[in-house]
Amino acid sequence: MIHKLEFNAMGCHMSALVDSPTGQTPELLQQVPLWFESWEQSLSRFRENSELSRLNRAAGWPVEVSETLWEVFQASLEAEQASDGLVTPTMLESLVAAGYDRSFDQMARAPFQRPVSVWDTVNPLAEVTWDESARTICLPPDVHLDFGGVAKGWAAHQAMQRLAKLGYPVMVNAGGDIALNGALSDGQPWIVSVDNPFEPGEFCELLKLNGGGIATSGTDYRRWKQGGRLSHHIIDPRSGQPAQTDIIAATVVAPTVMEAEMAAKTILILGSQHGMEWLGAHPALAGLLILESGEMFYSAKMESFVWRQS
Repeated sequence: MIHKLEFNAMGCHMSALVDSPTGQTPELLQQVPLWFESWEQSLSRFRENSELSRLNRAAGWPVEVSETLWEVFQASLEAEQASDGLVTPTMLESLVAAGYDRSFDQMARAPFQRPVSVWDTVNPLAEVTWDESARTICLPPDVHLDFGGVAKGWAAHQAMQRLAKLGYPVMVNAGGDIALNGALSDGQPWIVSVDNPFEPGEFCELLKLNGGGIATSGTDYRRWKQGGRLSHHIIDPRSGQPAQTDIIAATVVAPTVMEAEMAAKTILILGSQHGMEWLGAHPALAGLLILESGEMFYSAKMESFVWRQS
């Protein structure tokens, strides 16, 4: 029997599922929203008193950070390296300049038009220093951090690992970043839908997963108008501006949700041609790209994840 808990956190709709043979909802499942609240209080740039906000205000000084923030910072370093610099936490100034200066639930209540801003110079992660033994991070005065999807993927993975201690199959969906610890109790795969970016509430594909992670990066949901043109939250570090890409959504299946999150964003920034080439160079990954034109590209490995009714 699948027990499901839904809630909102990190500006997204969340869900946690446990496939337990008992009829009673596992008590540990009720703790998941509390975990996310704790992580958000540490990692959110939209909370003035969060640990990340305090770190950003202390630029120029080494700051001792919690284990949570340290782990996510290390995950962001791994993502930066694996993506050849395309996924980096140093894009805060560019995000704000693009109009992403408040959480999306607040932006939804604000006028659709955002003011035009001057693009800031991109600040490389190489300027940030840290000390592992002291667990401190020192930001240069002109560099501030936003962990974005890396934090969301990390949180999904952490929640999945904690729930997996129950000894049952688990799936955690953190706003589209999905972590699974294995197949369902009867040996069948979990069925995960890929949203149709052109038809809200509809799906364009169903995927079968027996574990690992899956994530989607897209420009269809989080976009707004700025200076008469559409803008979005996926920043290309090479320009410091919203990525100019022909992909509206990229979905990646990977060994972990953190890898999937990094890869989906990398591919979206690269665009369909270079994104498919990048995907082909990473045999552990499978990808599905949906283009602004409506075309859908599947990597060779992704075909094995597509679920078809018999």
